[in-house]
Amino acid sequence: MLERLDPQAPDALLALIKMFNDDPREDKIDLGVGVYRDEEGRTPVFRAIKAAEEKLHETQDSKSYLGPEGDSGFVNGLMPYIFGDDDPTRGGRIAGMQTPGGTGAVRLAFALAQAAGGKSVVLGEPSWPNHRQIAKDIGLDIIGFDHAADAATTDFGALEAAIEKAQPGDVLLLHGSSHNPTGIDYTVEQWERIAELSKAAQLVPVLDIAYQGLGEGLEEDVAGMRAFLAAVPEAMVTYSCDKNFGLYRDRVGAFYVLAADRDILDRAISNANSLARANWSMPPDHGGATVRVLLRDADLTAQWKEELTAMRGRLRWIRDTLAKAGTTGAIDLTPLGEHNGLFSMLPVDSDQVAALRKDHGIYMAGSGRINIAGLNESNIDRFIAALADVTG
Repeated sequence: MLERLDPQAPDALLALIKMFNDDPREDKIDLGVGVYRDEEGRTPVFRAIKAAEEKLHETQDSKSYLGPEGDSGFVNGLMPYIFGDDDPTRGGRIAGMQTPGGTGAVRLAFALAQAAGGKSVVLGEPSWPNHRQIAKDIGLDIIGFDHAADAATTDFGALEAAIEKAQPGDVLLLHGSSHNPTGIDYTVEQWERIAELSKAAQLVPVLDIAYQGLGEGLEEDVAGMRAFLAAVPEAMVTYSCDKNFGLYRDRVGAFYVLAADRDILDRAISNANSLARANWSMPPDHGGATVRVLLRDADLTAQWKEELTAMRGRLRWIRDTLAKAGTTGAIDLTPLGEHNGLFSMLPVDSDQVAALRKDHGIYMAGSGRINIAGLNESNIDRFIAALADVTG
């Protein structure tokens, strides 16, 4: 039977990682892998996470099953940061569960929408590649539109046109902040307008929050999402702790539902639990439990916020430095100063990407997406000069 399977193309990013690792040049630059790196090029464990793990080790007295909903203390502990301190449950209309990473949360959201009758996902592109892959695997169609109108602004007209094509019950996928891969976000006013359009079209919004705290700030990065949720009767929120807690390999995510009333909310969560049970039974515990311990300790929470602020400041310095370089070769780097988060897109073609790799040891995705965290004080000028060399 297995001989009937068609071979699948290898993941392009994994191939890029191998090429980078095999390159003997000491001054090579990795702008491909989507992880935060510090000034020395490391992806460190947060000091606050280390301390929380030690505390967890000392106090945890069981490794017994938790169930498909996961660690409720972790899920509830995140809610004030996502939905606000005043009323994080929005009057009892929001509930959630733990998932294996943000990927598990997105898959659960798509599957729940499909179970409720959704047929398609309205998706701004380029997007995180797994958005399309998950939708395809589940059996949802894609209504694609161009997310960006140019290097600095979103294409709001394209979004409106895509919403008009959708049917009631279809998914509207929106990046919460620090858009991957463009770095171009909606304004709060645009979020409010999108909420009106989504509500009128009777879509099921799925708001993907993967980089809270790495854009403009913990509160600022969810301001638009909160304004959106205040204007719609229902939505789903998917959350990743990979970047803002540094828990990449521990697969720590959360899934939340906003419903019109408590009865509908209970129904939605019961269906989500059933889908989770069939997919992964229950999520891994360690990372979620570590975040729970951290968020219940005022000192560790303050330390985590300080570390996150430092990360955000470094990313902002990189963006400001690139923007100040202005035009290098045929590329205007100025708009990168207005972007948020780890990622931006450069207008380079495949030949130029190959030349950057061959001639300068600079590794980036073939699409032109760069992870700016791979830059630092010692290599950023060389990167700018390399762009001028291959595009000038």
